[in-house]
Amino acid sequence: MEYAKDEIERVLVSNEEIQQRLDCLAERINADYAGKDLLVVCILKGAVAVFADVLRRIRIPCAIDFMAISSYGSSTKSSGVVRILKDLDHGIEGKHVLIVEDIVDSGMSMSYLLDNLKTRNPASVRILTLLDKPERRRVELKADYIGFTIPDEFVVGYGLDYAERYRNLPDVCVLSPKMYS
Repeated sequence: MEYAKDEIERVLVSNEEIQQRLDCLAERINADYAGKDLLVVCILKGAVAVFADVLRRIRIPCAIDFMAISSYGSSTKSSGVVRILKDLDHGIEGKHVLIVEDIVDSGMSMSYLLDNLKTRNPASVRILTLLDKPERRRVELKADYIGFTIPDEFVVGYGLDYAERYRNLPDVCVLSPKMYS
């Protein structure tokens, strides 16, 4: 974190806390999906870190795929307009889909994605999010597996970015407002 020390206000969730929480979430996933046709979907780019760490903890057969959606651009607030930048490579009909996301904030992107995926006739669709920010919710949405509920602060690190920077920080950190105001 040395390169960003003057740009970060503080660590909100340490990597050690993240890894401990992912152990617990993976235990639930392994139990919930035992004997089921599981497809784990990473939402690019922000969820890559949590996706990789969760995937290594899943002890049941599963397939993986990737999607990229956008509603932010280089802003700190969602535009409300969601676009699919990269769609799934394979069909999901009859599969149990677990979406892995970095953060659920306004809920607009995830709500759009859920509606879209449900039209493809999966057996089920659930959400795992590392971070949940319910204070910012604009639509009714609840993730099935939540790492941490956080306050309404702009966070980066562990996959989360601001203008494509900070994704490689090992912890979830509060970005100094001077970096984006």
